[in-house]
Amino acid sequence: MPTTPQWSPKVAIVMIACNLFVLAIGKYAIRKPGAGPALPFQMPMLFEGFGVPELLAIASFGHILGAGMILGMGNAGLL
Repeated sequence: MPTTPQWSPKVAIVMIACNLFVLAIGKYAIRKPGAGPALPFQMPMLFEGFGVPELLAIASFGHILGAGMILGMGNAGLL
């Protein structure tokens, strides 16, 4: 049975990098940004035009991609 890697700064960097990667893709791939409800607070310029659905979708996909990367890199011995 393969083991999962323990939390470490390397694991955190991989998760952050995956979320930023998905954010960069989502910024240009979402066809109708801001179509749903707006966020209840002011966001930085990077998230400008995003609503609740876009932010949830990007964060969810970023975490799924990050979990896959962490598990794959852990099994390959890179973490």
